[in-house]
Amino acid sequence: MPDMSASASLAMALVPLAKEVDEDKVTPGVLGFIVFAVMALAVWGLMKSMNRHMGKVDFKETSERGDSGEGGGSEGKASPAKG
Repeated sequence: MPDMSASASLAMALVPLAKEVDEDKVTPGVLGFIVFAVMALAVWGLMKSMNRHMGKVDFKETSERGDSGEGGGSEGKASPAKG
């Protein structure tokens, strides 16, 4: 078997190890917990950042015409597009 590739020989070595796994029991293991914990921390950080940024937003609507109601004739005119 000298013409066997490295990946094929590795796969043949892992086949007996796969037989030891109980086929009726599947668990995510430590790696699954670590991935879940990292994702949970990322979501927590993003939510905290979003709340901080949303706190800076001023939700009061400003009137384009002004408080006196004298629009200056800008009603009906479209502003030019930027970009």
